[in-house]
Amino acid sequence: MCFYRRSFSCCTAASPPIQNKSKHTGGLAMQLNINEYPLPDLASGPYGIARGADGALWFTEQKGNRIGRITAAGQITEYDVPTQDAGVSIIAAGNSGELWFTEYKAGKIGKITVQGELTEYALPAGSAPFGITEGPDDAVWYTDMAGHKIGRMSRSGEVAEYELPSGSFPSFITEGSDGALWFTQNQSNAIGRIAPEGGIREFQIPTSQSGPVGIAAGPDGALWFVEINGNQIGRITVSGEICEYPLPSENARPHAITSGEDGALWFTEWGANQIGRITVEGDITEYPIPAEYAEPHGIAAAGGGIWFAEECGQIGRLTIR
Repeated sequence: MCFYRRSFSCCTAASPPIQNKSKHTGGLAMQLNINEYPLPDLASGPYGIARGADGALWFTEQKGNRIGRITAAGQITEYDVPTQDAGVSIIAAGNSGELWFTEYKAGKIGKITVQGELTEYALPAGSAPFGITEGPDDAVWYTDMAGHKIGRMSRSGEVAEYELPSGSFPSFITEGSDGALWFTQNQSNAIGRIAPEGGIREFQIPTSQSGPVGIAAGPDGALWFVEINGNQIGRITVSGEICEYPLPSENARPHAITSGEDGALWFTEWGANQIGRITVEGDITEYPIPAEYAEPHGIAAAGGGIWFAEECGQIGRLTIR
């Protein structure tokens, strides 16, 4: 189901879901449903995903150079990004209803309204933005992988940059319960914290060369992150205490993580082709994705389900009852 290509641009389509049902026991018997919605162009490379203010899921198409929208019923709309081969990556919802996304190849930040209106903001030369989130100061904060910096962009497009140690390779970023911005440093094996005023602290991860990538605020007030090389889920309190939880599957290569509506954290395992769930107590369950070689990346919670972007050209939705 992931091996043909059909071109389709800037239109709306209702994609028939590919459905999988199975029983899974993780302390309680539960009904698991996974629906997969093929995109019009299976080579478009969906990557990041976020819930919008309109209740739909919005996602980036890294290879297709588009922003997509999918409703709970599976109806898909796509919007072309003005800059060619922009490298659209992570997308995050803003407090005023818009969504913000990064263009790491173009060195820009993009904004899209729920009506589909697109705006792009150029960053300083040489920037390669990747992770993005809106901060408590109503500014957009992003990671600059190439420049080893954390950036802040005001709503009017004014940019401030904060230097990190060379080789940090900051990846994902999110707001913590303490009002600071927390981010992963993929190459320097650390979790970073930056205050809205710009003060930076770094916390080393106990496992060496763990390769932290995704990070999300948990319902327990801590930050939860994935270790793509360490094959673990990490938890760091706002005071800097770190715990690590090994994954059951070998070489799972966890990528992104989000806080679910059920009080647990959910994450993608693109190496093991699974979706994982971890409770705040550290109990882990893994759920296989029906599509082979789905390459799940971004993940978001919405409408009682877990939505994820499959780089093979599909959007997946997992629900448990």
